[in-house]
Amino acid sequence: MRHLLATAALLTFATPILAQDKVETRTVGTATLENVPPIAPELAAAVARYQQGRSAAVADWLPDGSLLITTRFGTTAQLHRIKGPGMARTQITFAAEPIAGATAIPTTDRIVFARDTGGDEWFQLFTMGPDGRPLQLTEAGTRNEGAVSAKDGSALYWSQAVKGSGDRSILAASPLDPASRRVVYKGTGAIGPADVSADGRTLLLQRSVSNREDKLFTLDLASGTLTEIATGTPANLSGATFVRGGAAVLAVSDRGSDVQRLVEIDVASGRMTPVSPALKWNVEGFDLSDDGRVLAYSINEDGFSRVVVQDFVTGRALPQPTFPKGVIGGARLSPDGKRLAVTVSSHAGPGDVYGWDIDTGKLERWTESEIGPLDRAALPEPRLVRFASFDKLSVPAFVYRPKSVAAGVKTPVLISIHGGPEAQARPGWSPTIAGFVETLGATVIVPNVRGSDGYGTKYLDMDNAAKREDSVRDIGALLDWIAKQPDLDASRVAVIGGSYGGYMSLAAMTMYSDRLAGGVDLFGIGDWTTFLQNTEAYRRDNRRAEYGDERDPGMQKVFARISPRANVAKITKPMLIEQGANDPRVPKSESEQMVAALRARGVPVSYLLFADEGHGWRKKPNQDLSLQVEMAFLRDILRVK
Repeated sequence: MRHLLATAALLTFATPILAQDKVETRTVGTATLENVPPIAPELAAAVARYQQGRSAAVADWLPDGSLLITTRFGTTAQLHRIKGPGMARTQITFAAEPIAGATAIPTTDRIVFARDTGGDEWFQLFTMGPDGRPLQLTEAGTRNEGAVSAKDGSALYWSQAVKGSGDRSILAASPLDPASRRVVYKGTGAIGPADVSADGRTLLLQRSVSNREDKLFTLDLASGTLTEIATGTPANLSGATFVRGGAAVLAVSDRGSDVQRLVEIDVASGRMTPVSPALKWNVEGFDLSDDGRVLAYSINEDGFSRVVVQDFVTGRALPQPTFPKGVIGGARLSPDGKRLAVTVSSHAGPGDVYGWDIDTGKLERWTESEIGPLDRAALPEPRLVRFASFDKLSVPAFVYRPKSVAAGVKTPVLISIHGGPEAQARPGWSPTIAGFVETLGATVIVPNVRGSDGYGTKYLDMDNAAKREDSVRDIGALLDWIAKQPDLDASRVAVIGGSYGGYMSLAAMTMYSDRLAGGVDLFGIGDWTTFLQNTEAYRRDNRRAEYGDERDPGMQKVFARISPRANVAKITKPMLIEQGANDPRVPKSESEQMVAALRARGVPVSYLLFADEGHGWRKKPNQDLSLQVEMAFLRDILRVK
């Protein structure tokens, strides 16, 4: 593909990226572009090749045995219904905003789903029946999430946050009647429902203290009595659900372990018993059939997924599914426990839905998503490597090299850093990585620096609070590794990242600007103090637990030392900064203060602001424009010809 772009190499930007004396502004759709020169038509057309595909993801099983999925036909992901493997997708929601999640309401013909406005994450809940008319169940101006259904479908329970508060209330309502909405519990902190007992008398609640600690409670709906279960050392307790008639809870936890295990918790005593065998890797999720018989869980093995199916009552292993190699999500057992549906994505294609028959062991592909005008065989394949950091820590990374470049030929390099930080870069479908590799002729390296999930609790905690810059030093060690590779050009390296990865991109530019050609920051943290002060109240305490408390004088000194805004004088190379105007997590003030600080020092900086997006781009026209601008910027700073 690279030869098709050769004639356009000098046309990427109409003018070179230089320090500007004034800000040149233009608009494209809902986006405002500052000091972003026009994109060459040839490059826009080349980038579009990687934006024509779509994916499908499991939402839930419907009572008639069909599947509810999310996929995109237009500009946003909407809900569709599929009656059987390989059959047509029938669209059932038609909103301008994407659907954020959906489930079927038991014993009824209705579903419940969430939707926000312009990426602001103030989600509203809607129920919908066969007539296709959404009914808003929640109060406008509030954030609503985590809806769970009573087993007879008579009530929904969810958590509600309001502006300016870090606490949640638990609400209930009939799926058919918004007027029945009522508060059943006023909670403290980020608390929400996880399950409802079979008799409808007890709610299982989970409170997220941080991304590393959860607490579990039972709430007696008649008396309002809240009782904590599973007390002990701070640990993750996720995905909790009642089992054995409400006498026990099944959850994923790392209590007493360096990795996440599937455990059973006795409600009365709090005793915790491992369900999954001793593993080197995390259990990443599970589902249990309605009758409590069939258990399915997935294991994250060095980024790739493996699914285990067993009889939960006897512990006996059932025929094991053989899904395509890749990353698995959304595992859902049918109500009768006879079929398992999952979403599978890989480097070679978008997410698709597969079904596994528990009894017969038959694998069926329910969807076959379009990849666009791309050759699957030519797509770059991830190669897992490990490099030693400054303290000898072994850091994993996925390396994507263009197949069209001969062995030994040096390529430019793009380091792509994931967000989180408690997240993990995995070898699923990424049209942006494929586009960068083929269009730039670059090798893309995606590291899982310390603090990443998937490698155990000790690894996850290695960047906390005052140790924040140690993860940035991992990027310095990666630059050392790149310099030793015979097929990588250490003089042409750039860095890109979003959210926490945006902070990492900014921080890497402050520490290694002399070794980088430039950087791309997507809605990253510029100043730790202002970020924590301005992020939405409903998530502030969670973030303080990870990053440190800006009100503490000691952490204030750390933030003053490590914040990119405080070190902006060390950035000497061009930068591209992108932001969503409605971002509740990293508000636009973080990006705008970095843009202003860089311009004040004469550093070339381009700024792209989307008026109808929040924390990431969920609308296809915005995704297209963002990738075009990134590709053009990177072609210039990496000197691709």
